Amino acid sequence: MSGWNYHVTHFVTSAPDIRHLPVDSGVEVAFAGRSNAGKSSALNTLTNQKSLARTSKTPGRTQLINLFEVADGYRLVDLPGYGYAEVPEEMKLKWQRALAEYLQKRDSLKGLVILMDIRHPMKDLDQQMVQWAVNSHIPVLVLLTKADKLASGARKKQLNLVREHSQSFEGDVQVEMFSSLKKIGVDKLKNKLDEWFSTYSISAGDNAEV
Repeated sequence: MSGWNYHVTHFVTSAPDIRHLPVDSGVEVAFAGRSNAGKSSALNTLTNQKSLARTSKTPGRTQLINLFEVADGYRLVDLPGYGYAEVPEEMKLKWQRALAEYLQKRDSLKGLVILMDIRHPMKDLDQQMVQWAVNSHIPVLVLLTKADKLASGARKKQLNLVREHSQSFEGDVQVEMFSSLKKIGVDKLKNKLDEWFSTYSISAGDNAEV
């Protein structure tokens, strides 16, 4: 199966924790990142929908686990942001619990897209997230977002540095640059999602659009 149509992606539900999510079946690819990494913008760019995922000038607005369906049984998941967010500590801990629980217990999770600001990549929490995925045998696509903020030469230098660093994780970790504004890397993201969704096909009769 190839040529998945991400433009038909639609919102399914928001949940405070995995107990409120739909049945744990099918294939899910989750988007994770620090609160200011641009997760919602990346999802909106991928799906060519301006407001599929909620964006805000205030980081940390994604407080719930948000599910979007690409095709029957194939979903994208917008996870609560980690790291910086101007919210009470108690709420931060609640988000972190929901995030950890989803990552550890959701069998449908087959791939993880980790978004990092290209100017400040591989912070401690980012590295912990990549290492956790590698240890759990979940493939990772690192997207270095806001690539338009750097000149071409600086972008390539950062990309190469993060790719080199990622080899130390000794897992299935691919690194690409991305810009929602300039549409940089959208094709790389689509290709990786195509690969993951097709690898874990539910059945020969699934109804992804081709």
